[in-house]
Amino acid sequence: MNFHEYVAKTGRVPAWPYEIRYNTETELSCDVLVVGGGVAGCRAAIEAAKHGASVILADRGVAKRSGRGGAGVDHWHGAVLNPCSKVTPEQYSEVAMDMAKGWTNGQARYIVGKEGWETLLELEQMGVKIRDTDDTYKGSMFRDDETKLLFAYDVENKHCLRIWGNNIKPVLDREMRKLGVTIINHCCVTAYLTEDGRRGTRVIGAMGVNSRTGEFYVLTAKAVVVAVGNGSSIRQYGFAPEITQCSSMGDLSNISMCNAMGWQAGAELIGCDELGRAVMSGFGYAPYSMGNADNTYQGTPLVDANGVRIQPVDQLGRPIDSYHDIFASCDPDKFVIGHGIGLDVKAHREYTITGIDRNIREKVMKGELTLPFYADLTQLSEKDRSIIWDVMLAEEGKCRVPIYENFTAAGFDPAKDMLQVALGDLENVTRASWIGVGSTPPNWRTTSGGHKVDWRMQTTLPGLFAAGEGPNYGHGCHGESQTTGRYCGRQAAAYAREHFAVVPNREQIEAEKKRCFAAVNRTNGVIGWKELNYAICRIMQDYNGDYRTESVLNLGEDRLTSLLENEGQQTYAANPHELCRLLEDYALLDMGYLYIEAAKARKCNTPDINFTRIDSEGEEKDWHCWLPLKKEEDGTVTSYKLDHRYYLDAPFEKDLEANYQKYAELD
Repeated sequence: MNFHEYVAKTGRVPAWPYEIRYNTETELSCDVLVVGGGVAGCRAAIEAAKHGASVILADRGVAKRSGRGGAGVDHWHGAVLNPCSKVTPEQYSEVAMDMAKGWTNGQARYIVGKEGWETLLELEQMGVKIRDTDDTYKGSMFRDDETKLLFAYDVENKHCLRIWGNNIKPVLDREMRKLGVTIINHCCVTAYLTEDGRRGTRVIGAMGVNSRTGEFYVLTAKAVVVAVGNGSSIRQYGFAPEITQCSSMGDLSNISMCNAMGWQAGAELIGCDELGRAVMSGFGYAPYSMGNADNTYQGTPLVDANGVRIQPVDQLGRPIDSYHDIFASCDPDKFVIGHGIGLDVKAHREYTITGIDRNIREKVMKGELTLPFYADLTQLSEKDRSIIWDVMLAEEGKCRVPIYENFTAAGFDPAKDMLQVALGDLENVTRASWIGVGSTPPNWRTTSGGHKVDWRMQTTLPGLFAAGEGPNYGHGCHGESQTTGRYCGRQAAAYAREHFAVVPNREQIEAEKKRCFAAVNRTNGVIGWKELNYAICRIMQDYNGDYRTESVLNLGEDRLTSLLENEGQQTYAANPHELCRLLEDYALLDMGYLYIEAAKARKCNTPDINFTRIDSEGEEKDWHCWLPLKKEEDGTVTSYKLDHRYYLDAPFEKDLEANYQKYAELD
């Protein structure tokens, strides 16, 4: 029986089902430690093991299904070297940089372009289907009949593939075990081990707590790959677990722990001054459950309540009459880069996907269109409809059960039935439907940021490599995360071969143990992890939102300090699960300081990253740059201006390919 059935039957909460071992310390050592068991972490572990390293992977959940991509994926970005593609790695990198006006990660995009297809081919060898081997879609314009590959978004340039990826994480888990990777599930990693226990020195491992037993881990390594995803706003600015825990677009366990650990260890972090409006699908419909013509549903005809078709338009808003042209750029010399790779488009709309009539609101108000609208899958051919329903929806984890299986079980038939479009946002009909937009509170924000990395994907801390969408700021999707994970695994294995192991500092270990277990050793604790989390969110909402000034930001830091020194010392945890949630809260406090320090460092309004200050000073053009932040050994915070294309400045080469050949550790 499940938890609710047990409580209903017995009238009491069940006892903690695991043996609690707060006083047990387990020390393990390896060549390469991977922190985070999502797709990036699993690929890092596999690649490091293939290159001869002994590997430990520590994951907050269960690596077989954990992470934002853990439930599966339907399409793969970045495979630009597949035999059908007309896009080069140089184009993939440069277009991403130009679209984002520099606010992305150009060297990561180039590495993805160089290795994304090879990474996918290896996945095929492991047991993931990437081709239409049954010839189900033979003759479709999305299919190349020679390679049997299916493509999305751009049928001319053919660089984004549709795949059958529902089993990806079990396949990766099996491959890790086959290669002898030691997997530690339910391990909440809380801090890095550093050489001599000092901030700013080489990373030589990590420490953590088991969320079931409370056991303390000391994991030493010659090199570390951090692959813990970015938590965005789920618990930093807005906290409503009864609502947002059901959000398939996020994860309450994903709180940017990697950035908090890097911050405390002395790494340089960038992008932490970007702040956007939060979109929490828990406040609306389940993502992809409502009709639309965007993303997964691209190409699906939209009709109004009277059956009047809503006009598809190209990237410049011009009418499209051809189904083929819905999956192409309006400029034959350009390509459609697609959704889902962490690009907030700021320029060059011709590289984005097509849309629908931009005058919908006006036409509804004039009575030319009648609400509600519907996505009419019945108008598509059988093959085109199946590509959407049986591949794109069925293979992506956040859709397979809640949408594909549940709708089918309820009797929905895409060949006969239509999906109603959400009525929530007439200015942005398509996105408002597929992402499940609801009435997210206006002071809930989306945060960003990650580690500054070089061409080896090494952070500014020796021995620490950053993989995936969170730690390695400025890129992100399933395929890109797997590719950078694979790349980092190779880099970490090479680093481990060249460096000796270092004995960890015992004082650092004991200090971290004392910090981690304070709440369970405290006899007068009265504040739980949820209460502390609520308080953190309110401080961030009030002091790092729309109305920043230097004094407001300073007051926000004072509030965080007061919270830590007062209520933070009155916390309790009834079991290891609550303890790990509380340790995540302490990381959120660290991230709060980081975000406020980032806002203090950026003195000028910067619209491209939604950054505003009432006391803005200087010229915007002078602030079009990264502002890396670092917590020095004495606790002071430093920052400096860094060009977005620093990866092409000295000491690096001026050419993308030259850098790749020099640093990629090619066999």
